[in-house]
Amino acid sequence: MRQDVILTCALTGAGDTTAKNPHVPVTPEAIVADALEAHEAGAAVVHIHVRDPETKQAARRHDLYAEVMQRLQDSGSEVIVNLTAGMGGDFAPDAENPAQGGPGTDMATAHERVAHVLDLKPEICTLDCGSLNFPDAAYVATPDQLREMAQAITSAGIKPEIECFELGHIWLAKTLLTEGYLNHPPLFQLCMGIPFGAEATPMNMLCMRDNLPQGSQWAAFGIGRMQMPFAAQSALLGGHVRVGLEDNIYLEKGVPATNAQLVTKARTMLEAMGCRLLDANAARDHLGLA
Repeated sequence: MRQDVILTCALTGAGDTTAKNPHVPVTPEAIVADALEAHEAGAAVVHIHVRDPETKQAARRHDLYAEVMQRLQDSGSEVIVNLTAGMGGDFAPDAENPAQGGPGTDMATAHERVAHVLDLKPEICTLDCGSLNFPDAAYVATPDQLREMAQAITSAGIKPEIECFELGHIWLAKTLLTEGYLNHPPLFQLCMGIPFGAEATPMNMLCMRDNLPQGSQWAAFGIGRMQMPFAAQSALLGGHVRVGLEDNIYLEKGVPATNAQLVTKARTMLEAMGCRLLDANAARDHLGLA
């Protein structure tokens, strides 16, 4: 079991969750308020998407990311920021002409997917390491796109968090490491239970962990009702932990959660297991951040 645990809070995500939970933060002001509350509750890292303040839907607008980063900087908080670079890969084939994207499609170039990251320079950003089927679309990230994104991220001195949704993504990440597009030691996030990636089972998490390159740093999460069980599972297997409203919107059945409540619940559980949560500066030292 891992004794020292880095707890990440994924604040809002890109899912259509705002109608189901009024606590899902939408505006940059609300996202930053949640980030500070989650940090106060024990999260060393906050993982950030942005949303259009009018539609409440996921966005990849540079101005919204810039406002979030500026507000966090002005707050004086020591929290580690992990910006998503996972937007711009959604493809839903048009029913009449599948060569074209239909409703729900949002495709961007590799450069466009990381432009806000390169400009704002968070300490960490995500790198979704491969394509994946969703229930109504596909997420597209080809090896050449990932080579370009990984090279840009690492050249800027930003730590990529390699998000893997199934074993093939780990294989691709190993290839990028061998080719020199990623640096050692890599940081992985094992994403469990997202349809249609790796199902959220203990054996699947163990299998994915055992396929990571030697010396990897890693964390894992489960979605929905599996969030807390897989937080415990990750720590038991030697990993770090992620919780938050991106992955689960309920504190318990039928009770909408806040991000701070989920962090507090995870912290209580992990400390009862004998884990020690690292603060932001200790997490920086552990991850080798600049």
